[in-house]
Amino acid sequence: MPLLSRQDLEFCLYEMLDTESLLKSPRYSDHNRETFSQTLDTAEQVAEKYFAPHNQLADAKEPWFDGEKVHTIPEVKAAFHHFVNAGLLTARLDFEDGGMQLPHVVAAACTGYVTAANPSSSAYPFLTLAASNLIQHFASEELKNTYLPLLRSGQAAGTMALTEPDTGSSLADIKTTATPTDQGHYLVKGNKMYISGGDQDITDNIVHLVLAKIKGAPTGVKGISLFLVPKWQVDEQGRPRQRNDVQLAGLLHKMGYRGTTSTVLNFGEQNQCVGYLIGEPHQGLKYMFMMMNEARVGVGLGAAVIGYRGYVESLNYARERPQGRHPSNKDPASPPIAIIEHADVKRMLLAQKAYAEAAIALCLYANHLIDRIDICNDPQQRKPLQELLDLLTPIVKSWPSEFGPKANSLAIQILGGAGYIREYPVEQFYRDNRLNPIHEGTHGIQAMDLLGRKLWQSGSLGLQTLLGEINNTLQQAAEFAELNEYCEQLQAALQLMQTTIQNLGSQLQKAGPDIGLANASAFLSLAGHVVVAWLWLWQASAAMKGLQTGSSSGFYQGKLHACRFFFRWELPKIQHWSTLLQNADDTCRTMQNEFF
Repeated sequence: MPLLSRQDLEFCLYEMLDTESLLKSPRYSDHNRETFSQTLDTAEQVAEKYFAPHNQLADAKEPWFDGEKVHTIPEVKAAFHHFVNAGLLTARLDFEDGGMQLPHVVAAACTGYVTAANPSSSAYPFLTLAASNLIQHFASEELKNTYLPLLRSGQAAGTMALTEPDTGSSLADIKTTATPTDQGHYLVKGNKMYISGGDQDITDNIVHLVLAKIKGAPTGVKGISLFLVPKWQVDEQGRPRQRNDVQLAGLLHKMGYRGTTSTVLNFGEQNQCVGYLIGEPHQGLKYMFMMMNEARVGVGLGAAVIGYRGYVESLNYARERPQGRHPSNKDPASPPIAIIEHADVKRMLLAQKAYAEAAIALCLYANHLIDRIDICNDPQQRKPLQELLDLLTPIVKSWPSEFGPKANSLAIQILGGAGYIREYPVEQFYRDNRLNPIHEGTHGIQAMDLLGRKLWQSGSLGLQTLLGEINNTLQQAAEFAELNEYCEQLQAALQLMQTTIQNLGSQLQKAGPDIGLANASAFLSLAGHVVVAWLWLWQASAAMKGLQTGSSSGFYQGKLHACRFFFRWELPKIQHWSTLLQNADDTCRTMQNEFF
C-alpha cells in the first residue's frame, strides 16, 4: 500500500496552494510541474526501497554501544546515503550550491514520503539539513567552507545539543561553558542529553551545534552563545584528523523512534573539547531558533504523516475484516459484514482522516509561506508573511503532534487486539508519534510562545495577516451554497477567537503573566482548531471546484465529508476552551502540591 496518497499531496500542492504560481518567480522559473512530479517520484522510490523495508527491524534492533563504538543496523547507513545521493538532502539549495533549487513546499512533500516510511532513519538527514542551514546563515566563511561540504555530501551528520540533565527545556539555566583560547577557538565543557544522532556509525564525522555560556556572559538566555563542535577535528581537506574531546556517556532507550540514537554526551572530560563560535557572542539562542523553528515545522510534518500511515492501515483493515452485523439484522446465520460498515468504525476513520489530512495541509501551507517569503522582494509585503509564519509555527508544531498520535490511537482501536500486537504496524506508529508532542518544545512551551509572544509581536501583525488569509478563503467558499454552513461557523469561530484574545490581552496587562498564561494550552488548542477549520474550508472549496470537472468524485466527496466531520464534531470544542480562558479559570493554577 502507498506510504502517502499522491492524489492528496497533489491536491494540496496544486488545487489548494497553487504551487505552480511559484514558477513565475525567477528563482523557480527553471522548474515546472513535471520536474516537481519527478522529484516526488524519486522521493517515493527512495522511501519505499531504502527506508520502509527496515522500519520494523530498526525498531526491534535498537542501536547499541559495545564500549567503544555505537552500532546501527547497516540498512540505516545505506538509507541515509541513498537519500543524499538522490539529491534530497540539498533539494532546496541554490543550483550554484549543488542543490535542485526546489520550493520548500515540494521539498517538504518529498520529506513526508521518507518520514512516513521510516521516522527513525529519516531523523539523521533531517537534523543534518537543519544544521547545515544554520551554519550557512550564521557561521564564518571559514567554518562554512570547512563543514558545509561535509554535511551536504553526507560525510558528516548534524545535531543540535541544547538540553542538559538538570535544566530540561529551561535553556536560561544551562551550565555548559566555553573558554576562549589563544588559538582562536574555545574549550567547551559540560553535559548534554536527549541528543538525537549524538553518536552513530553512519557518517565519518558528526557536527554538534552546542549552546554554552562564555565566562562573564550575561545571566539567563542573553548570555547563551552557539558553538560548532565536531566529533573529529578535520584537516584542510575536511578529513578526520584527531578525535575531539566529545564522549558518549550513554544511549537512551526510547518508547519509539528507536532506530534514532538518543544520547547523553560529555563535552570536555579531558578539558580538550574544541569548539568554534558561530556568529557573535551571546547571540546563540537567536541563531538556534532558526534551526529550532525549522525543526518544529518538520516535527509537525512528521506527526502528520505518521498519523496518516495509521489511518491508511486501519482503513484497509476495516475494509477487509468481517465481523458482526448491522444492529437491525437479527439473523445470526447471515454473513458478517466488513467492519467499515459499522457507524462507530466510520467515526474513527473520519476522525483520523480529518486529523491527518488537515495536519498535512497545515504543514505544507507553512512551507508554502516560506516560499512566498523567499521570493518576495518588497520588505513591506514580506514582513506580514514572516509574522504570519512566526504566529503559526507553534500551531504547526503542536496541532499535528497532538492529533497525529490521537489518529494513531484510533487506528489501534479499529484493529482491536490485532492493533495492540507487534505483528501489525499501527502500534509502532503510535509509539513513534508519541515523541512528537515532546521534542522541539512541548505543547506547553509552544502554548506559552504563542500566547505570551507571537500573538502580540509587531502589533499583532501576524494575527491580522492570518485573518486576511482566512477572509480570502471565505470569499472563495461563498461561491458554493453547499459550504454556507461552514462559512457561517468559521466566521462565528473567528469572532469568538478575537473576543477571547481581547480578554486575554486584558488579563495579561492587569493580572500579569502568571494568571494570563496559566491556561495557555487551552488557547493553543482553540487557535489550532480555528486554523484547521479554515484549512478544511479551503480544501472543501477546492474540492467543490474539482467536482465541477467531473473527475475523482469519490476523492472530492471524501474531502467534503471530512470537512463536515471537523466542523460538526471538532470545531464546537472551541466554545469550552474560550469559556475557560475568558473566565481565567484557576482550577489548575491554584492546585497545591500537597493536594495531590
